[in-house]
Amino acid sequence: MGFIRRTSALVRKETIQMLRDRRTLLLILIMPVLELFLFAYAVSLTLDHLPTAVADLSQDEASRQFLDALVASNYFDITLYVADEAEALRAIDRGQVKVGVVIPPNFAAKTARGEAQALVILDGSDAFAVSAAYAAATMVAQNHSTELVRQKVRRLGLPVGERMPIETSTRVLYNPNMDDMIFLVPGLAALLLQVLTVNQTAMTLVRERELGISEQILATPVRPLEMMIGKLVPNAMLGFLEMVIIVAVGVFWFKVPFRGSVALFMGLSGLFVVSGLGLGLLVSAVASTQKEAQQISGLLLLLTMMLTGLTYPRPPMPAVVQAIGSLIPATYSIRIARGIITKGVGLSFLWQDVAVLALYSSLIMILAAKTFRKRLD
Repeated sequence: MGFIRRTSALVRKETIQMLRDRRTLLLILIMPVLELFLFAYAVSLTLDHLPTAVADLSQDEASRQFLDALVASNYFDITLYVADEAEALRAIDRGQVKVGVVIPPNFAAKTARGEAQALVILDGSDAFAVSAAYAAATMVAQNHSTELVRQKVRRLGLPVGERMPIETSTRVLYNPNMDDMIFLVPGLAALLLQVLTVNQTAMTLVRERELGISEQILATPVRPLEMMIGKLVPNAMLGFLEMVIIVAVGVFWFKVPFRGSVALFMGLSGLFVVSGLGLGLLVSAVASTQKEAQQISGLLLLLTMMLTGLTYPRPPMPAVVQAIGSLIPATYSIRIARGIITKGVGLSFLWQDVAVLALYSSLIMILAAKTFRKRLD
């Protein structure tokens, strides 16, 4: 009874203190929404309409058809015409364009003989642009070449089918229009929740330790474990509210379809919150000042962005890098969020990630409790 009475008193005290600081509370609730809008509108995983410089040294029908095919693909926008390859290189150096296309003289004659080659120069300083442009240029060249072969066969009076011997039929599951928002929003919900819970818990505890508030509370009969629980419960409720806000904005503003069970997602969100709070406790135990806590939180944010599969796929990463990413709870939270929101799958498909995240949350809370007690005793 004493444990429950002391812990509930601390929960009430922390809740009242949180509600009194309305400006901070409002900032905590608004920040995830602002960050969601920033990520959603600033981050684009589909690159198209790349500014392109063209040096057409042939100026014939074949070169114009090839350029029209590039533009029709919607991956290339011809924004600059230059005299030669050197000027195209200078335009890329100046940052005016991302792609340069050089068509050699006598392009039509070489095309008729099957010897034509067009040079596509890519800006390798931009990894996303170069990969998108390389794939698009290869696809356009292949399609255009196939069409030219068909036209040549028709002119010779030979029979030609309208269909190629082998064709692929592609179907994109869960996101048929390949909308970036459907891919990003579920992962961002898990990411932002971890970032906010880690920062909020770490900064609050370190600030109170710097001001001597923690020591004053421990001068009372309250034990360190009770103090930890008393601080975590209000933060957990606030984190859960933040999750609801982020998902609601994603569903109603960005029109991201929620295909799975809302009840299952909300239930598993508790694991997201607990794992983030436990990580925040560990950060507060390691950091002695607020500046150190900010630096550690910044490092965690960078690792979370890079190693959890939010934007970069994990399978191609080296084994050591994947192991580091496996120590970050958002790795599992993101897969769970995408599984429920985007795919609409249930616990039978997600149980491994759920089990790992539950074990992770339990271990990190035990470790955080020990370090918390060690630093405050």
